[in-house]
Amino acid sequence: MDYTPVTPFRRAINAALLKCQPTTPPDLPPNGVNKWEVLRELATARQVFGLSDRDLTVLQALVSFHQNTTLGDTESNLIVHPSNKTICERLNGMPCSTMRRHLGHLVDAGVLIRRDSPNGKRYARRYGKDKIAFGFDLTPLVRRFSEFCDAAETVRAQAEKFRRLRETVSLMRRDLAALSSYGEECRPDLPVWTRFADLAALTARDLRRKLQFKDLEKLSVILHQALDLARDVLEPQAAANLSTSDTQIEQHHQNSNKDSHDFEPAKETNTNLTPIARTKPQEHSAPKDDEETVTNANTKLPNLPLGMILQACKEIQLYSEGTIRHWHEFVKVVDTVRPMMGISPTAWDDAKRFMGVAEASVVLAAMLERIVDIRSPGGYLRSLSGKASVGEFSSGPMIMALMRRDAA
Repeated sequence: MDYTPVTPFRRAINAALLKCQPTTPPDLPPNGVNKWEVLRELATARQVFGLSDRDLTVLQALVSFHQNTTLGDTESNLIVHPSNKTICERLNGMPCSTMRRHLGHLVDAGVLIRRDSPNGKRYARRYGKDKIAFGFDLTPLVRRFSEFCDAAETVRAQAEKFRRLRETVSLMRRDLAALSSYGEECRPDLPVWTRFADLAALTARDLRRKLQFKDLEKLSVILHQALDLARDVLEPQAAANLSTSDTQIEQHHQNSNKDSHDFEPAKETNTNLTPIARTKPQEHSAPKDDEETVTNANTKLPNLPLGMILQACKEIQLYSEGTIRHWHEFVKVVDTVRPMMGISPTAWDDAKRFMGVAEASVVLAAMLERIVDIRSPGGYLRSLSGKASVGEFSSGPMIMALMRRDAA
């Protein structure tokens, strides 16, 4: 046909319709596109183009009338011309009025183009080798395929970002609930734990609803602030008092042992004792007291504040991805560095058992400052663990020696 109509039969014309009805057939990709792939991409990005799932169901029925799987490969005429009755039958008996309404949505979105005949009927005729068809033109599916793909990728990226943020908020809520429960046991005098528990419960209730992305961002900010406050209360950095009594920080002394440096505790009285295997004299405590000592060591924080330890142990901070603010972050970094220092898991477990996790981490951080001078880090740690098992160890002298070295 020499002329391509742009107006529909007995329907009003508007600017949107003219925009979607090119007067000349556009050039299609030489290899065409898979019609089912177009439908999948458009289904993912349907909300971007103002389409519903029912609109795409009607579009799928129309696309099924095209015999080839590829649109625009060798055939430039992509007009399908089924009757309304045939379309409704393929849509499992959808009412004709409903089907026409969804067709109008597809045309308004620029996904379909009406090619109406002079009398409004849909049909095809052949004039020799030429074929003239009137109906619904599927050319926009091929022409706008890249646009559909870009919109679908954007929707998938937003959905993945939303999913990750929702998971993060859920994990933060769980941590806040656990910290509030633990805080009530450690510091029952503070009323802040009730507020944190209520915040965790309200967040759990909100997560059962269908939240928007901005709502999740607000929850994330609130929970992050609450978690920082809870950790500051449970893991004080600057409020801890440094005691200078002889029972907490022993006096420094020089030792000629290659593996014992100027920051080794001075309460050690016998350097030839076997690490860990030594038994505590009976006159000091009973076996029951030993068990209590190990249990208390695992939960007790060092007497030194974390800020002072980080000031003396600068090397450990080089292995942290960010600023170390809390004890759990400090322990995590030390646990990562421990294999690099050549300390076996058994030696590390013994140190944590007798010193406590935080105290053992302070010891490793102090050892890292003098790692080039220690011949056997694993053996040296076992020796300190042996001293801790009989109550003759404190990390205070090690940190104070490092601070004196930096001040010299």
